[in-house]
Amino acid sequence: MGNTIVKTQIEEVREFLAETVGTLENFLNAATLDNLQQQQQADEEYYKSVLSSLRKLTVYCEEGLDACKIILQAEVFSKPAAEKTLYRIYYQCIEEFFSPKSDAWYEDSRSAYTGKNAIKFRQPVSAELSGLLLSLESSFQRIREELEYYETDYRTKMLQSR
Repeated sequence: MGNTIVKTQIEEVREFLAETVGTLENFLNAATLDNLQQQQQADEEYYKSVLSSLRKLTVYCEEGLDACKIILQAEVFSKPAAEKTLYRIYYQCIEEFFSPKSDAWYEDSRSAYTGKNAIKFRQPVSAELSGLLLSLESSFQRIREELEYYETDYRTKMLQSR
């Protein structure tokens, strides 16, 4: 891929991550366990797990955003560094959104066929929390489709270099 295509993708991902971090931070700064449980009764440990996963996702997105900014501010655009960054963002941010390590929620693989939302919670959660992931889902899906190339291409390059 040409430098201009990769640079354009880094810029687009930077904008996506900036919006995502803002949305997640706004939610996390306002959310409390008591508030969430008042809206929808659920196991406190489950809510803690969901909030922990959201904090982790926020950190990954912030790190990806910082990496994008550094690459775009460099005097000379480094295509290899940009591709590695896009791979890392795919692996950390996108995969963590759709399938968090804590299993607090999961992606329903049948959603593409049913036209419903892909993110499903393991227990009932507040409308505010459900709405947060719903509001982020389409953007994450769009970026995932754009970055899938880097996920497979970068792995192939790493295997060939061994």
